Order: sequence, then structure tokens, then C-alpha cells
Amino acid sequence: MPRSIVFTLFFLAVFLQAGAYGLTFMLPKLFTGFGANEKDVGNMLAITTIATLITVYFSGHLSDRFGRVATLGIACFSIALALFLYGWSKSVGISLIFASIFLGSGWGLTYSLAPVTLTRLINADERVQYFALLSVFVMAGFGLSPVMSSQMLAAGFSVADAFYITAALCAVSGLLFLLLIKPIRAHSLVSGVEPGSSLTVSSIKLILKSRALTPVIMVCLGASVFAGMTNFQTVFAENRGLDYAAYFLAYTVTVIVFRVVLSRFKGGKSPYRTIAVLQYIMFGSVVLFMVIGGNQMLYIAVAVLFGIGYGVSYPILVAMAANDADTDLVPQTLQLFALTYFIGVFGFPLIAGWLIVEVGTMMLLVVVTVLAVIEATMAARRALQRKV
Repeated sequence: MPRSIVFTLFFLAVFLQAGAYGLTFMLPKLFTGFGANEKDVGNMLAITTIATLITVYFSGHLSDRFGRVATLGIACFSIALALFLYGWSKSVGISLIFASIFLGSGWGLTYSLAPVTLTRLINADERVQYFALLSVFVMAGFGLSPVMSSQMLAAGFSVADAFYITAALCAVSGLLFLLLIKPIRAHSLVSGVEPGSSLTVSSIKLILKSRALTPVIMVCLGASVFAGMTNFQTVFAENRGLDYAAYFLAYTVTVIVFRVVLSRFKGGKSPYRTIAVLQYIMFGSVVLFMVIGGNQMLYIAVAVLFGIGYGVSYPILVAMAANDADTDLVPQTLQLFALTYFIGVFGFPLIAGWLIVEVGTMMLLVVVTVLAVIEATMAARRALQRKV
């Protein structure tokens, strides 16, 4: 199979399964349909978080045993089953618990192993470009799935139907990964047996003592900001009379366009300075969101600015995690990076759901704003350290 076809099918598989995460933004609507609330959403996502963290930790062990690409395929089937169970459930109970476990397990494996697989096919100086492309397809998947869901609802379909369709797409993704096992092995830049990538306590200690510690912490903060702004966007929009589909569409298009541009960018002379500038834009977008009320045009402006700030800085941060890692610990570092990402993206909604129900949406935005400025400042300090 030609190298270009391998990359095309790989990114297509990533795109198809990425819609699963975007569909979690519809969980508040799905849960409302059977009498649950945002606290229940947060509780289910907390279960997802636990499953994700456990799975990410052992993702290297699983990939060493079954192979990275085969494990990616299995993960996609797990996500497909999870989405089917979400759509099929009629109350908060055992089926939703299993759905949350399957979702966390599958998404944890795909998120942690996809970039590790990609590193075997590219050189170090290509990481920013190819990680940007990877994130383009991830963003396209989970950014467009809420838009698809909105259109389906407008056409008379149910939220559950959107979960069923996305489950089918994830199953197709799993088949594509299984098809790519031999082609990816053939095009790997590393000949022979792949080195072990198991994440262990000793490897975590080494990573935490390396320069990769900064991006590992930053991604957790950024994921919390992203989750706070995105997972309950349907709630924000309904409270203010806004169209959440317009937000997701504007955000997705912005991220895709700028990440495609970024695919030709190698990070510049000071990648952390670039990250800092972008994340201060992210911080500004959250502040703007706090004061716009029900203005739809400014709402779209918030989505665009957040897309530029968070969406564009993220792939550069992934590349910095890999570049700051010790050479023999790149797979483990990327897995730990994924681990802390999921602590934020799935763990923070538990806090967010509690804040919305008990205190209100404005306090949630205050917390998100504080996290955003802390992350941006960490990047700025790292940029200054690079000059010393």
C-alpha cells in the first residue's frame, strides 16, 4: 500500500472515531430526555474518567501485547458499543455505567496510541506538522458531530439516533485500523521489533524529572478549560437564548483552517512563546464569553477566538511534549500527556456539573478563566527560560 494511502486511511479512521467525543457534548440533552440533570452527566463522565485513566496507564502494556494498530481497532469497537448503550439507555443505571466504562477505555486507547503510532512513521522535525494534521481530523470529527446531531434533531430524529449513527462510524473506523496493521508496519521508520512502550511508575518518575513535565501539566489545565467551555455549551446556550450549533460550527471551522495552516509550521524559534500568545487569546475568549449575554454575533466571535487560542496551541504542545521527552521515553511521555489530558477533559465536568447546579454557570466561567490564565502564564515562563 502506498505511503500516501496509508496516511489517508489512518487519518480517516481517526476522523470517524473522533465524533464519539463530540457527541458527549450532547449528553446533557440525552439525559434530560429521561429526567436526569447535569450532575448525572458529571457522574457518568467521572466513571469515564476513571476508566480512561486506567486504560491510558495500561495502553502501552496492551499495545506491546497486541500491537499498536490492532489495539486502536479494538478501541474503536469499544467506543461503538459505548455509544450504542448511551442511545439505548432510558434511565441512569447499569447500562450507562457500562457505556461510560467502554467510552473511557476506547477513547483513552485511541487518544494515547494514535500519536505514538504516528511517531513511528515520521521524523522528529515533522512532528508539529503531522500532529497538527492529526488534530485537524480529531477536531473535524468531534466538532462536526454536535452539528450533525443538531441537524438530525431539526429533521425530527432523536438524540439517541445520533448516538447510533456515530456508533456505526466508529465501527467502520475499527475496521480501517485493522486493515492498516501490515501497511503501517511496512512503512515504519524503525525496523525490527518496536521498543516497549509500557508506562510504569519508574518511567513516570523519569518523565516528571524531565523538561516534559511542563507540557504534561499544561495539557491538564487546557483540557479543563476546554471541558468547561464545551461540555456544557448546550446549557450555556439555552440559558442565554443562543444557538449552540453555530458555536460548534464556528469553533470547528476555525480550528480546522488554522491547524491546516499550522501543518506547514515547525514551531518557530520559540514554540512556547507561540503557545503563550495563543493561550492568552484563549483566556480573552473566556472573559468575553462572560460578558456577551445573548449576543449571537459575539457568541460566534468567542467560538472563533477560542478555536484560535486553544485549538491551535494544542498540537504545538503535543509536539513539545515529544521533543522535551528523553528519546527512549517518547511513547511513555505521550501516554502520560494523554493521561493528564483526560484528567482534565473528563474529570473537570464533574466539578463543572456541580458548579452549574449548586452555584450557577457564571462561577464555572470564573474558574475556567483562572485555569486559562495559569496555563498561558506557564507557557510564557517556559519561553523566557528558553532564552536564559
